[in-house]
Amino acid sequence: MFKNYKNDYAGWLVVFGVVILLLEILFFNHGLIFSLFVAGGMIYLGRKRRGRTSGKWLFYGGIFFLAISVFNMMTFKFLLLAILLHFFIQFLNTKKQPNKIKLELTEPEKTETPEMLIRTDTLFDNMFLGQQKTPQGVYEWNDVNIQTGIGDTIIDLSYTMLPKGESVILIRNLIGNIQIFIPYDVEVTVSHSSVIGKTKVFENHNSKMFNQVFQVKTPGYEGAEQKVKIITSLIVGNIEVSRI
Repeated sequence: MFKNYKNDYAGWLVVFGVVILLLEILFFNHGLIFSLFVAGGMIYLGRKRRGRTSGKWLFYGGIFFLAISVFNMMTFKFLLLAILLHFFIQFLNTKKQPNKIKLELTEPEKTETPEMLIRTDTLFDNMFLGQQKTPQGVYEWNDVNIQTGIGDTIIDLSYTMLPKGESVILIRNLIGNIQIFIPYDVEVTVSHSSVIGKTKVFENHNSKMFNQVFQVKTPGYEGAEQKVKIITSLIVGNIEVSRI
């Protein structure tokens, strides 16, 4: 029961954080997105010119302006207050329900050798700011599961050989666009969740999404040998799935 309470508490905390961020952007702080994009642009240009003095000034200046913008956000102050409240509630619970040590005598179990695992390379990494895209040449496919902050993600499946069965693309993004290019002989299903944005899946267009879930699939998806399952979520941004 306490575990369910903690999950509900964390879920409501995320919902309230998103609502406060949208209210702050739409009604109280219209220049927030502009400030974040300016800071992000300075960091991006600074990284491209990191060998020059101007690049270092742009990079550190962008970080400075980004930090000021984040610290001045009402959402940041709310999350900081919520974290302090969370630790305070945990402290009260430990006082009400102190930890009890229970002695249990059990027979020694047989030790088992750990199962061998093979680590594989990933196509993308989690990143807060910037654009990610698949290589322009031939590359080896691995399922995608990433979380990003501000930026675009571009995936072109025409340069890779998809394995038989279901390949998965899972992307969670705060602000940005997602573009996915699918070969004509591959079936696909798309499940997209967005607060504000547009969707374009083949010939299906939806130019006004507001806090909606969009889900479609091609007719031959269930029985296909090669198929792609796309699951995406955006706070603000667009998704485009096209044939290539």
